[in-house]
This record gives sequence, structure tokens and C-alpha cells, in this order.
Amino acid sequence: MSTILNQSELREGGAHDLPHIAQIMQDGFDPRFGEAWTSAQCMGMLSLPGVWLVIASLGEDDVAFALARMAADEAELLLLATRPAARRRGVGGALLRAIIEEARARGAARIHLEVRSGNDAVELYRREGFAKVGQRNNYYRGKAGQLFDAHTYARELN
Repeated sequence: MSTILNQSELREGGAHDLPHIAQIMQDGFDPRFGEAWTSAQCMGMLSLPGVWLVIASLGEDDVAFALARMAADEAELLLLATRPAARRRGVGGALLRAIIEEARARGAARIHLEVRSGNDAVELYRREGFAKVGQRNNYYRGKAGQLFDAHTYARELN
């Protein structure tokens, strides 16, 4: 996969991209919430069957990525991170659409995700056709001990 959208290019990633995605997570996730995965967690997930990684670049720089997996006939968006300087430029939407297309190609009837309440990415998910289907109260704990709900979203792919 190598798709050029405006000035961003999407490509399939792999374990060799872990240093890049670790940096994107560090830059892209708010440290108050501890949402970034470790390299070991990412490597463990990438080693499983049915998992794929898509990376977005602007020029020479990797600026965003999405990690997803298949389970039976459902796909799950595990992570989507964008460096702050690349936000509001269509990169996250392009990544999400690429994940949706790949999920559909792999036979998914539905894709779902989970996001912390208050996360700005909710706007992107709604714009791309996801609907809220559930909530886990007090699921996430911030670094200062505060609790946040987890919202689950899904989109049918048929």
C-alpha cells in the first residue's frame, strides 16, 4: 500500500517502524492520560495474525499512524496517533479511511474503536460514520488519578 493524498503519503508499516511510531505516540498523545503504548506492546500486537499498521508521511517525515486488527468478521482500530503539527490537515481522516478500506477487504462487517471521553478525535470518528454504541464509566485513569469514561464507537461496513 502506498497512497498519496494531498501532500501526505500512506504506506503499510511493520516492526521496523516501531521507533517512528513510538515518537509519534510521544508527540501525539497527551501525557496526562498515559495512553501511549510501549514499544514492547506494539511489537507484541504486530506479531499477531490479523494486525496491520498504516503510516502517514508528509514529505520526509512520518507524522501519523493507525494500528488495527481483525477478529472473526470484526475489525478494531487499536491506535490512531497524529503529531500535533500535522493535525487538521486531513491526515487522520486519510488514515482512518485506509483502515476502513483494509478492514472491508479483509472481510470485516463492522469496525469498532474505544476512545477516552473528551478526546478531540471523537469528531473525526463521527465524521467518518462511526456511532457511539457504549460507554465504560471511569475506565481510564489519568496520571493525577482522575477518572475518565471510555466511549465505544462502531461503524457497519456492509
